[in-house]
Amino acid sequence: MSIELLAPAGNLEKLKMAIIYGADAVYLAGVRFGLRAGAGNFSLEDMKEGIVFAHKNNKKVYITLNIIPHNDDLTGIDSFIKQISELGTDAVIVSDPGVLSIVREINPEMPIHISTQANVTNYLSARFWQQQGATRIISARELSLKELSFIHKKLPELELEAFVHGSMCISYSGRCLLSNFMCGRDANRGDCAHPCRWKYYLMEEKRPGEYFPIIEDGSGTFIFNSKDLCMIAHIPELIEAGVTSFKIEGRMKSSFYVSTVVRAYRMALDAYLNSPENYVFQRKWLDEVGKVSHRSFTTGFFFGKPGHESQNYKTSSYIRTWDFVGIVKSYDEKEKTAVIEQRNKINKGDYIEIMQPNGRDIMLKADNMRDMDGNLIDSTPHPQMIFSMKVPEPVEVNSILRKESE
Repeated sequence: MSIELLAPAGNLEKLKMAIIYGADAVYLAGVRFGLRAGAGNFSLEDMKEGIVFAHKNNKKVYITLNIIPHNDDLTGIDSFIKQISELGTDAVIVSDPGVLSIVREINPEMPIHISTQANVTNYLSARFWQQQGATRIISARELSLKELSFIHKKLPELELEAFVHGSMCISYSGRCLLSNFMCGRDANRGDCAHPCRWKYYLMEEKRPGEYFPIIEDGSGTFIFNSKDLCMIAHIPELIEAGVTSFKIEGRMKSSFYVSTVVRAYRMALDAYLNSPENYVFQRKWLDEVGKVSHRSFTTGFFFGKPGHESQNYKTSSYIRTWDFVGIVKSYDEKEKTAVIEQRNKINKGDYIEIMQPNGRDIMLKADNMRDMDGNLIDSTPHPQMIFSMKVPEPVEVNSILRKESE
Protein backbone atom coordinates (compact mmCIF):
# COMPACT_ATOMS: atom_id res chain seq x y z
CA MET A 1 0.00 0.00 0.00
CA SER A 2 1.44 3.36 -1.04
CA ILE A 3 0.37 6.31 1.09
CA GLU A 4 2.17 9.65 0.73
CA LEU A 5 2.99 11.98 3.61
CA LEU A 6 3.05 15.50 2.13
CA ALA A 7 4.65 18.35 4.05
CA PRO A 8 4.72 22.15 3.71
CA ALA A 9 7.95 23.88 2.71
CA GLY A 10 7.92 27.63 3.28
CA ASN A 11 11.64 27.92 2.58
CA LEU A 12 14.70 25.79 1.86
CA GLU A 13 15.43 24.93 5.50
CA LYS A 14 11.86 23.75 6.06
CA LEU A 15 12.02 21.65 2.89
CA LYS A 16 15.12 19.86 4.08
CA MET A 17 13.81 19.35 7.61
CA ALA A 18 10.52 17.97 6.30
CA ILE A 19 12.34 15.37 4.23
CA ILE A 20 14.85 14.53 6.96
CA TYR A 21 11.99 13.95 9.41
CA GLY A 22 10.02 11.64 7.13
CA ALA A 23 7.99 13.42 4.44
CA ASP A 24 7.56 11.60 1.11
CA ALA A 25 6.96 14.86 -0.72
CA VAL A 26 6.82 18.61 -0.11
CA TYR A 27 4.79 21.42 -1.63
CA LEU A 28 6.12 24.94 -2.11
CA ALA A 29 5.76 28.12 -4.10
CA GLY A 30 7.90 30.50 -6.05
CA VAL A 31 7.74 34.22 -5.39
CA ARG A 32 4.59 34.43 -7.55
CA PHE A 33 1.52 32.36 -8.44
CA GLY A 34 1.09 30.62 -5.04
CA LEU A 35 -1.36 31.31 -2.22
CA ARG A 36 1.10 32.09 0.60
CA ALA A 37 2.69 35.43 -0.22
CA GLY A 38 3.68 35.75 3.46
CA ALA A 39 5.76 32.56 3.44
CA GLY A 40 9.47 32.78 2.67
CA ASN A 41 8.88 31.10 -0.70
CA PHE A 42 11.56 30.07 -3.15
CA SER A 43 13.83 31.77 -5.62
CA LEU A 44 14.65 29.62 -8.65
CA GLU A 45 18.10 28.93 -7.16
CA ASP A 46 16.61 27.70 -3.88
CA MET A 47 14.01 25.72 -5.79
CA LYS A 48 16.75 24.01 -7.77
CA GLU A 49 18.68 23.15 -4.60
CA GLY A 50 15.52 21.89 -2.92
CA ILE A 51 14.54 19.67 -5.84
CA VAL A 52 18.06 18.23 -6.06
CA PHE A 53 18.00 17.51 -2.30
CA ALA A 54 14.56 15.90 -2.51
CA HIS A 55 15.40 13.73 -5.51
CA LYS A 56 18.67 12.65 -3.93
CA ASN A 57 16.54 11.31 -1.08
CA ASN A 58 13.96 9.77 -3.47
CA LYS A 59 11.32 12.33 -2.48
CA LYS A 60 9.11 14.59 -4.58
CA VAL A 61 8.50 18.32 -4.93
CA TYR A 62 5.17 19.87 -5.95
CA ILE A 63 4.96 23.55 -6.88
CA THR A 64 1.84 25.61 -6.28
CA LEU A 65 0.34 27.68 -9.11
CA ASN A 66 -3.00 27.88 -7.36
CA ILE A 67 -3.85 31.58 -7.25
CA ILE A 68 -7.20 32.55 -8.78
CA PRO A 69 -5.59 34.81 -11.39
CA HIS A 70 -6.79 38.02 -12.97
CA ASN A 71 -5.45 38.82 -16.45
CA ASP A 72 -2.43 40.69 -15.10
CA ASP A 73 -1.52 37.76 -12.84
CA LEU A 74 -0.89 35.55 -15.88
CA THR A 75 2.04 37.67 -17.06
CA GLY A 76 5.18 35.56 -16.93
CA ILE A 77 3.50 32.32 -15.91
CA ASP A 78 4.43 30.55 -19.14
CA SER A 79 8.15 31.21 -18.67
CA PHE A 80 7.89 30.18 -15.00
CA ILE A 81 6.31 26.85 -15.99
CA LYS A 82 9.15 26.26 -18.45
CA GLN A 83 11.73 27.02 -15.75
CA ILE A 84 10.24 24.72 -13.12
CA SER A 85 9.84 21.99 -15.71
CA GLU A 86 13.56 22.19 -16.48
CA LEU A 87 14.30 21.94 -12.74
CA GLY A 88 12.54 18.57 -12.55
CA THR A 89 9.37 19.54 -10.66
CA ASP A 90 7.32 16.42 -9.94
CA ALA A 91 3.88 18.06 -10.21
CA VAL A 92 2.13 21.42 -10.16
CA ILE A 93 -0.90 22.36 -8.07
CA VAL A 94 -3.49 24.48 -9.93
CA SER A 95 -6.99 25.77 -9.23
CA ASP A 96 -7.77 27.64 -12.45
CA PRO A 97 -8.66 26.05 -15.84
CA GLY A 98 -6.67 28.72 -17.67
CA VAL A 99 -3.51 27.92 -15.73
CA LEU A 100 -4.09 24.21 -16.32
CA SER A 101 -4.32 24.86 -20.07
CA ILE A 102 -1.00 26.73 -20.04
CA VAL A 103 0.71 23.88 -18.16
CA ARG A 104 -0.60 21.30 -20.63
CA GLU A 105 0.49 23.41 -23.60
CA ILE A 106 4.01 24.02 -22.30
CA ASN A 107 4.67 20.62 -20.68
CA PRO A 108 2.08 17.95 -21.54
CA GLU A 109 3.94 15.42 -19.39
CA MET A 110 3.75 17.47 -16.18
CA PRO A 111 1.49 15.81 -13.57
CA ILE A 112 -1.27 18.19 -12.49
CA HIS A 113 -2.88 18.25 -9.05
CA ILE A 114 -6.14 20.16 -8.60
CA SER A 115 -5.98 22.51 -5.60
CA THR A 116 -8.43 22.53 -2.73
CA GLN A 117 -9.20 26.07 -3.99
CA ALA A 118 -11.06 24.45 -6.91
CA ASN A 119 -13.67 23.23 -4.41
CA VAL A 120 -14.02 19.66 -5.68
CA THR A 121 -16.91 18.31 -3.63
CA ASN A 122 -18.36 15.56 -5.88
CA TYR A 123 -17.27 12.78 -8.19
CA LEU A 124 -18.53 14.47 -11.38
CA SER A 125 -16.35 17.52 -10.71
CA ALA A 126 -13.42 15.21 -9.95
CA ARG A 127 -14.06 13.30 -13.17
CA PHE A 128 -14.15 16.56 -15.14
CA TRP A 129 -10.68 17.51 -13.90
CA GLN A 130 -9.44 13.99 -14.58
CA GLN A 131 -10.65 14.33 -18.17
CA GLN A 132 -8.65 17.56 -18.45
CA GLY A 133 -5.50 15.66 -17.57
CA ALA A 134 -5.34 15.96 -13.77
CA THR A 135 -3.80 13.00 -11.97
CA ARG A 136 -4.81 14.04 -8.46
CA ILE A 137 -7.58 15.92 -6.67
CA ILE A 138 -6.88 17.79 -3.44
CA SER A 139 -10.30 17.48 -1.89
CA ALA A 140 -12.35 20.40 -0.62
CA ARG A 141 -12.02 20.83 3.13
CA GLU A 142 -15.78 20.39 3.49
CA LEU A 143 -15.83 16.71 2.48
CA SER A 144 -16.57 13.91 4.91
CA LEU A 145 -14.85 10.53 4.88
CA LYS A 146 -18.06 9.05 3.47
CA GLU A 147 -18.00 11.51 0.56
CA LEU A 148 -14.31 10.89 -0.10
CA SER A 149 -14.97 7.16 -0.14
CA PHE A 150 -17.76 7.63 -2.70
CA ILE A 151 -15.45 9.63 -5.01
CA HIS A 152 -12.73 6.99 -4.65
CA LYS A 153 -15.12 4.17 -5.57
CA LYS A 154 -16.35 6.07 -8.63
CA LEU A 155 -12.82 7.08 -9.75
CA PRO A 156 -10.38 4.49 -8.35
CA GLU A 157 -7.53 5.57 -10.66
CA LEU A 158 -7.63 9.18 -9.50
CA GLU A 159 -5.30 10.06 -6.61
CA LEU A 160 -7.01 11.65 -3.61
CA GLU A 161 -5.14 14.12 -1.42
CA ALA A 162 -6.64 15.57 1.75
CA PHE A 163 -5.49 17.98 4.44
CA VAL A 164 -5.09 16.02 7.67
CA HIS A 165 -3.41 18.53 9.97
CA GLY A 166 -3.06 22.27 10.55
CA SER A 167 -4.97 25.52 10.53
CA MET A 168 -8.52 25.60 9.16
CA CYS A 169 -9.82 28.45 7.01
CA ILE A 170 -13.29 29.64 8.04
CA SER A 171 -14.32 30.24 4.42
CA TYR A 172 -15.36 27.74 1.77
CA SER A 173 -12.16 25.83 0.96
CA GLY A 174 -10.13 29.01 1.19
CA ARG A 175 -12.32 31.14 -1.07
CA CYS A 176 -12.65 34.18 1.17
CA LEU A 177 -13.29 37.89 0.51
CA LEU A 178 -13.05 39.02 4.13
CA SER A 179 -9.39 40.04 3.90
CA ASN A 180 -9.95 41.80 0.58
CA PHE A 181 -12.99 43.68 1.87
CA MET A 182 -11.51 44.74 5.21
CA CYS A 183 -7.94 45.64 4.31
CA GLY A 184 -7.50 45.30 0.55
CA ARG A 185 -5.40 42.14 0.70
CA ASP A 186 -6.66 39.42 -1.65
CA ALA A 187 -6.61 35.95 -0.07
CA ASN A 188 -7.28 34.37 -3.47
CA ARG A 189 -4.07 35.89 -4.80
CA GLY A 190 -1.92 34.86 -1.87
CA ASP A 191 -2.12 37.84 0.48
CA CYS A 192 -4.60 36.95 3.24
CA ALA A 193 -4.46 39.13 6.40
CA HIS A 194 -6.35 36.48 8.44
CA PRO A 195 -9.15 38.73 9.72
CA CYS A 196 -11.02 35.58 10.75
CA ARG A 197 -8.69 35.52 13.78
CA TRP A 198 -9.53 39.06 14.87
CA LYS A 199 -11.69 39.98 17.84
CA TYR A 200 -15.29 40.99 17.09
CA TYR A 201 -18.32 42.44 18.86
CA LEU A 202 -21.95 42.64 17.79
CA MET A 203 -23.71 46.02 17.34
CA GLU A 204 -27.47 46.37 16.77
CA GLU A 205 -28.33 48.71 13.87
CA LYS A 206 -30.62 51.04 15.85
CA ARG A 207 -28.27 51.33 18.80
CA PRO A 208 -25.07 52.78 17.26
CA GLY A 209 -22.09 52.71 19.53
CA GLU A 210 -23.61 50.09 21.83
CA TYR A 211 -21.63 46.89 21.51
CA PHE A 212 -22.83 43.48 22.59
CA PRO A 213 -20.28 40.76 23.32
CA ILE A 214 -21.35 37.47 21.79
CA ILE A 215 -20.28 35.58 24.89
CA GLU A 216 -21.61 36.53 28.26
CA ASP A 217 -18.42 37.28 30.15
CA GLY A 218 -17.96 40.55 28.29
CA SER A 219 -14.45 39.82 27.04
CA GLY A 220 -15.32 39.61 23.36
CA THR A 221 -15.36 36.72 20.96
CA PHE A 222 -13.69 35.17 17.95
CA ILE A 223 -16.72 34.13 15.93
CA PHE A 224 -14.76 32.88 12.89
CA ASN A 225 -11.94 31.24 14.82
CA SER A 226 -11.66 27.55 13.93
CA LYS A 227 -9.69 25.06 15.95
CA ASP A 228 -6.80 23.31 14.19
CA LEU A 229 -7.37 20.14 12.20
CA CYS A 230 -5.77 16.98 13.59
CA MET A 231 -6.46 13.52 12.14
CA ILE A 232 -3.47 11.62 13.54
CA ALA A 233 -5.82 9.40 15.57
CA HIS A 234 -7.80 8.44 12.45
CA ILE A 235 -5.25 7.13 9.96
CA PRO A 236 -7.08 3.82 9.27
CA GLU A 237 -10.33 5.67 8.45
CA LEU A 238 -8.54 8.02 6.03
CA ILE A 239 -6.87 5.15 4.21
CA GLU A 240 -10.08 3.12 4.05
CA ALA A 241 -11.81 6.14 2.49
CA GLY A 242 -9.24 6.13 -0.34
CA VAL A 243 -7.01 9.04 0.68
CA THR A 244 -3.59 8.41 -0.88
CA SER A 245 -1.81 11.60 0.17
CA PHE A 246 -1.89 12.96 3.75
CA LYS A 247 -1.32 16.71 3.52
CA ILE A 248 -0.03 18.83 6.41
CA GLU A 249 -0.80 22.55 6.38
CA GLY A 250 1.77 25.15 7.45
CA ARG A 251 4.12 26.79 4.93
CA MET A 252 4.26 29.88 7.15
CA LYS A 253 5.08 27.89 10.28
CA SER A 254 8.51 27.08 11.73
CA SER A 255 11.01 24.32 11.02
CA PHE A 256 10.20 23.05 14.51
CA TYR A 257 6.52 22.72 13.58
CA VAL A 258 7.26 20.96 10.30
CA SER A 259 9.78 18.52 11.79
CA THR A 260 7.67 17.63 14.83
CA VAL A 261 4.37 17.14 13.02
CA VAL A 262 5.91 15.26 10.09
CA ARG A 263 7.76 12.89 12.41
CA ALA A 264 4.66 12.16 14.48
CA TYR A 265 2.56 11.34 11.40
CA ARG A 266 5.46 9.33 9.96
CA MET A 267 5.60 7.14 13.06
CA ALA A 268 1.83 6.65 13.16
CA LEU A 269 1.53 6.01 9.43
CA ASP A 270 4.41 3.52 9.38
CA ALA A 271 2.95 1.65 12.33
CA TYR A 272 -0.29 1.20 10.40
CA LEU A 273 1.30 0.34 7.04
CA ASN A 274 3.66 -2.20 8.63
CA SER A 275 0.81 -4.14 10.23
CA PRO A 276 -2.75 -2.87 9.61
CA GLU A 277 -4.30 -5.84 11.39
CA ASN A 278 -2.30 -5.21 14.58
CA TYR A 279 -2.39 -1.41 14.50
CA VAL A 280 -3.15 0.35 17.77
CA PHE A 281 -3.10 4.14 18.05
CA GLN A 282 -0.55 5.41 20.57
CA ARG A 283 -1.29 8.49 22.63
CA LYS A 284 2.35 9.61 22.37
CA TRP A 285 1.80 10.57 18.70
CA LEU A 286 -0.96 12.99 19.66
CA ASP A 287 1.21 14.31 22.49
CA GLU A 288 3.97 14.94 19.95
CA VAL A 289 1.90 17.16 17.65
CA GLY A 290 0.77 19.00 20.78
CA LYS A 291 4.37 20.06 21.50
CA VAL A 292 4.33 22.63 18.70
CA SER A 293 2.39 25.89 18.77
CA HIS A 294 -1.23 25.07 17.94
CA ARG A 295 -4.86 25.78 18.66
CA SER A 296 -7.14 23.16 20.19
CA PHE A 297 -7.78 20.27 17.83
CA THR A 298 -10.81 19.26 15.74
CA THR A 299 -11.50 16.60 13.11
CA GLY A 300 -13.11 19.20 10.84
CA PHE A 301 -15.68 17.88 8.37
CA PHE A 302 -14.41 14.29 8.19
CA PHE A 303 -17.05 12.86 10.52
CA GLY A 304 -19.87 15.26 9.65
CA LYS A 305 -20.45 18.99 9.61
CA PRO A 306 -18.59 20.64 12.50
CA GLY A 307 -20.60 22.58 15.03
CA HIS A 308 -19.77 24.95 17.85
CA GLU A 309 -17.29 22.44 19.28
CA SER A 310 -14.95 23.10 16.33
CA GLN A 311 -14.77 26.84 17.01
CA ASN A 312 -12.89 28.69 19.74
CA TYR A 313 -15.10 31.57 20.83
CA LYS A 314 -12.83 32.91 23.56
CA THR A 315 -9.37 33.42 22.09
CA SER A 316 -7.28 33.14 18.94
CA SER A 317 -4.12 32.55 20.97
CA TYR A 318 -1.99 29.51 20.36
CA ILE A 319 -1.21 26.80 22.88
CA ARG A 320 2.55 26.81 23.43
CA THR A 321 3.97 24.29 25.88
CA TRP A 322 7.42 23.66 24.35
CA ASP A 323 10.07 25.97 22.89
CA PHE A 324 12.36 25.27 19.96
CA VAL A 325 15.86 26.08 21.28
CA GLY A 326 18.42 24.62 18.86
CA ILE A 327 19.49 22.38 15.98
CA VAL A 328 22.38 19.90 16.13
CA LYS A 329 24.96 20.72 13.43
CA SER A 330 27.49 17.98 14.24
CA TYR A 331 28.43 15.41 16.88
CA ASP A 332 31.90 14.31 18.04
CA GLU A 333 31.60 10.74 19.35
CA LYS A 334 35.07 10.79 20.89
CA GLU A 335 34.43 13.96 22.88
CA LYS A 336 30.71 13.22 23.32
CA THR A 337 30.00 16.79 22.30
CA ALA A 338 27.34 18.25 20.01
CA VAL A 339 27.77 21.49 18.09
CA ILE A 340 24.46 23.34 18.16
CA GLU A 341 22.90 26.35 16.46
CA GLN A 342 20.80 28.25 19.00
CA ARG A 343 17.20 29.16 18.16
CA ASN A 344 16.04 30.30 21.61
CA LYS A 345 17.89 30.93 24.85
CA ILE A 346 19.21 27.93 26.79
CA ASN A 347 20.37 28.34 30.39
CA LYS A 348 22.71 26.05 32.25
CA GLY A 349 20.58 23.55 34.16
CA ASP A 350 17.61 23.63 31.73
CA TYR A 351 16.10 20.24 31.02
CA ILE A 352 16.39 19.68 27.27
CA GLU A 353 14.78 17.07 25.05
CA ILE A 354 16.69 16.22 21.87
CA MET A 355 14.25 15.13 19.16
CA GLN A 356 15.96 12.94 16.59
CA PRO A 357 14.77 12.08 13.06
CA ASN A 358 15.16 8.38 13.93
CA GLY A 359 12.56 8.68 16.70
CA ARG A 360 14.95 8.05 19.60
CA ASP A 361 14.75 11.08 21.86
CA ILE A 362 17.23 12.04 24.59
CA MET A 363 16.50 13.92 27.81
CA LEU A 364 19.38 15.71 29.53
CA LYS A 365 20.26 18.71 31.65
CA ALA A 366 22.09 21.49 29.82
CA ASP A 367 25.64 21.53 31.16
CA ASN A 368 29.20 22.10 30.04
CA MET A 369 28.19 24.57 27.33
CA ARG A 370 31.01 26.36 25.55
CA ASP A 371 31.25 29.08 22.95
CA MET A 372 33.31 28.51 19.81
CA ASP A 373 36.42 29.85 21.57
CA GLY A 374 36.10 27.09 24.15
CA ASN A 375 34.93 29.31 27.00
CA LEU A 376 32.38 27.92 29.45
CA ILE A 377 29.06 29.78 29.23
CA ASP A 378 25.97 29.80 31.47
CA SER A 379 23.50 30.67 28.69
CA THR A 380 23.13 31.16 24.94
CA PRO A 381 21.72 34.69 24.64
CA HIS A 382 22.63 35.50 21.04
CA PRO A 383 20.26 34.55 18.19
CA GLN A 384 21.56 31.60 16.15
CA MET A 385 24.88 31.56 17.99
CA ILE A 386 26.97 28.41 17.57
CA PHE A 387 27.98 26.62 20.75
CA SER A 388 28.87 23.15 21.97
CA MET A 389 27.38 21.03 24.73
CA LYS A 390 28.14 17.68 26.27
CA VAL A 391 25.69 14.97 25.13
CA PRO A 392 26.45 11.52 26.58
CA GLU A 393 25.17 9.49 23.63
CA PRO A 394 25.37 9.98 19.86
CA VAL A 395 22.84 12.31 18.24
CA GLU A 396 21.97 12.74 14.60
CA VAL A 397 22.76 15.90 12.67
CA ASN A 398 19.59 18.04 12.33
CA SER A 399 18.20 16.78 15.62
CA ILE A 400 16.09 19.44 17.32
CA LEU A 401 16.51 20.67 20.88
CA ARG A 402 13.33 21.64 22.70
CA LYS A 403 12.40 22.50 26.28
CA GLU A 404 9.16 22.99 28.14
CA SER A 405 7.98 26.60 28.16
CA GLU A 406 8.34 28.49 31.40
